[in-house]
Amino acid sequence: MLIAGRGLSGAGAALITPATLSLLMRLAAPARRRGAMAAWTLSIGLGGAAGNLGGGLAGQFLGWRALFWVMVPLAALPAAAVARVVPRTERSTAGNTDPLGAVLLIAGLVTVLFGIIEGPSYGWLSARIAGAFGAGVVLVTAFTVHALRAREPLFDPRVFVSPRLRAASLGTATGFFGLFSLFFVNSQYLQEVKGYGPAVTGVAIMPLVIGMAGAQKLATRWSGRPRALVGTGLALIGLGLLGASTASGSTPYGLFVCWLLVISAGAGLCMPPLTLGVVTSLPPHQAGLGSGLGTTARETGAALGVAVTGTVLSGHTGPVQGMGPALRVVGVVVLVATASVVRGYGERGPSTSRPTSAATP
Repeated sequence: MLIAGRGLSGAGAALITPATLSLLMRLAAPARRRGAMAAWTLSIGLGGAAGNLGGGLAGQFLGWRALFWVMVPLAALPAAAVARVVPRTERSTAGNTDPLGAVLLIAGLVTVLFGIIEGPSYGWLSARIAGAFGAGVVLVTAFTVHALRAREPLFDPRVFVSPRLRAASLGTATGFFGLFSLFFVNSQYLQEVKGYGPAVTGVAIMPLVIGMAGAQKLATRWSGRPRALVGTGLALIGLGLLGASTASGSTPYGLFVCWLLVISAGAGLCMPPLTLGVVTSLPPHQAGLGSGLGTTARETGAALGVAVTGTVLSGHTGPVQGMGPALRVVGVVVLVATASVVRGYGERGPSTSRPTSAATP
């Protein structure tokens, strides 16, 4: 039941997130879009921090079921406000959900994640894991072939001829890969290693918001230099993860917070230009496609971050022994990917101007 509920909540988030980004691009004047992207990414961070704090308080004083009941009015109030305040936009005259393409792409990603998560259990060279990775490659390849031939695909893979789009998508996935690795081990470290209760753990995570909010002000001021912002921000995430990997039971909370601030500052610097980079790499009529690709990159990076971190942790006897190696692996991957992202931002390529009705929200 809990897994089904999480799946349903994820489907709702998948519907909301691309739509809000697309609406912002439509409603914000060109001169204000960078500020709008910064506010949009900050709202995601604030929501995550509020969820950690509220979840900790509810878990300690009310019981975990109370958190689900609280979400009902919290979801209803914004829904009513959006229906009243947000202007309507024109409805697309055409469009195709491409069920076959969606099934192929989702199945390919799920099988790859299965291989990563279950690799330590079955053995990386076992027939089951090798088959999962092989099936993932076949399914993603089948999606690509289908999308290139379909009249109205889920999205046209040829949009990735744009180096900026490739770099921004990879950067977005890399950032969330690192962040969700931290989120996965952070609560375990604070509760199981440091001995904090759920409520104190929720409060202890709040410095993440401070670093993100402060850095986003700098990101808005330096928005004319996206390559430098993205490179610096992703590098800070990677270096912060390497620093956090040194934490142990005897590490003072103040020192651990310093690494949290480094990571959150990196996220605050790189996420606004990355988000804007994905959307603006495509023509205006493909804003819906851009917001969808950005959301897909975020969710894919987050899922891989949790999967890789959980896989490394499962090879150790506890969070104390596994947290360091897990964060080191993820930190190194982030830094390596950062070099590719920065290089991609320096390239120039052809415009991805192929019209497609599937791109309009």
